[in-house]
Amino acid sequence: MLLTLLGFGMVITFMTLIMTKRLSPLVALILVPIIFALLGGFGSGIDKMMLDGIRKIAPTGVMLMFAILYFGVMIDAGLFDPVVGRILRAVKGDPLKIVVGTTVLALVISLDGDGSTTYMIVVASMLPLYRRLKMNALSMTCLAMLASGVMNLTPWGGPTARAASALHVDAGDIFVPLVPVMGVAIVSILVLAFFLGLRERRRLGVLSLPDGASLHAGYDEDGPKNLPEIEVDHDLRRPKLLWVNAGLTLALMVSLVLGVLPLPVLFMIAFAIALIINYPNLAEQRRRVAQHAGNVLSVVSLIFAAGIFTGILSGTGMVEAMSRSLLAVIPDAMGPYLAGITALVSLPFTFFMSNDAFYFGVLPILSEAAAGYGISPVEMARASLIGQPVHLLSPLVPSTYLLVGLAGVEFGDHQRYALKWATMVCMVMLAAALAFGLFPLVGAVT
Repeated sequence: MLLTLLGFGMVITFMTLIMTKRLSPLVALILVPIIFALLGGFGSGIDKMMLDGIRKIAPTGVMLMFAILYFGVMIDAGLFDPVVGRILRAVKGDPLKIVVGTTVLALVISLDGDGSTTYMIVVASMLPLYRRLKMNALSMTCLAMLASGVMNLTPWGGPTARAASALHVDAGDIFVPLVPVMGVAIVSILVLAFFLGLRERRRLGVLSLPDGASLHAGYDEDGPKNLPEIEVDHDLRRPKLLWVNAGLTLALMVSLVLGVLPLPVLFMIAFAIALIINYPNLAEQRRRVAQHAGNVLSVVSLIFAAGIFTGILSGTGMVEAMSRSLLAVIPDAMGPYLAGITALVSLPFTFFMSNDAFYFGVLPILSEAAAGYGISPVEMARASLIGQPVHLLSPLVPSTYLLVGLAGVEFGDHQRYALKWATMVCMVMLAAALAFGLFPLVGAVT
């Protein structure tokens, strides 16, 4: 009971502090778990817990470090300029089209199953538009996250693979029936994008973007206005190397999907090649690294701080205690409804704990109990995936820090803005899953 109270108290305290902006996420991730571990009497082993957590998350931190540097070099060289230019011509200054375009881009890129890659490409491509048109970047981060949460249910995505491994079922048996549910979820995200874009259009109006102009004239209640141009250092642009950089990026994406090498190694190699090709001058190479060091530090420092948080959460046994206490509150009479219950509890479970803890620690227990009511493991696996859009709002998800860091928004602001929409998408998925018979609403006692 003590561990359960400590675990929930730690997570709730952390969330309260960052959402009320009493502490920065970096400071809260480090200090809050240490304080609660000391309160629980774990002072003697806290050093090992923290180091274990940092070791486990180190590859992710290294990957994000070199990924930010790589895409920073690509942005400096102008790789995404044609994309932004084409989108500008297509949307013609309409915030509604920009928001919908952001969502479509995120949905397509998310097919690779890696949220970090999706966030880096979407933000690099779309953030200049949001800044130029004074749009709310939180709509971009929310929709990119929702797209990643749904598209990450592919067999090569992490959640489906974990569920299949934990319950010893085929990932294809989980995924194929999920396709229509994912389709419904995608439609709901696009509808949300239309709604948020319409709200931005009403706030800003449709802006006139003259061909070839870098200042975009728009209209407000007082008449015409000019929107400031994003400063561009044209000396850094490498238009002659556009196709070389595009080919290198494509090769990197293909290698990521095929798993040619570990992700951190791939990004390290790609960054080194990109730096040499675009900026062979040693002094300029140093300036490029220094230019992006701030982004790297702000994101990677959070990743390693999250390692301390998860290390203490796991090492003290708080995660296990939290899961068992939550399972204990489910009455025996609710047994036939375990598939639906699993779908519902996957929202808070995967928010308060990592996917590994939920799928390898909690799901097998739920599945074993559900077997007595004729609910198969594959049905329980499908039900367990419903909460993934909410999961990506968890402070335990490293890629979310990358998203908010690149977009320049506060983590707490992103959570407050996106939580209701993420919950809505989960409820749409749950309704669609029941409608398509992915798992039974009521099981039968065997």
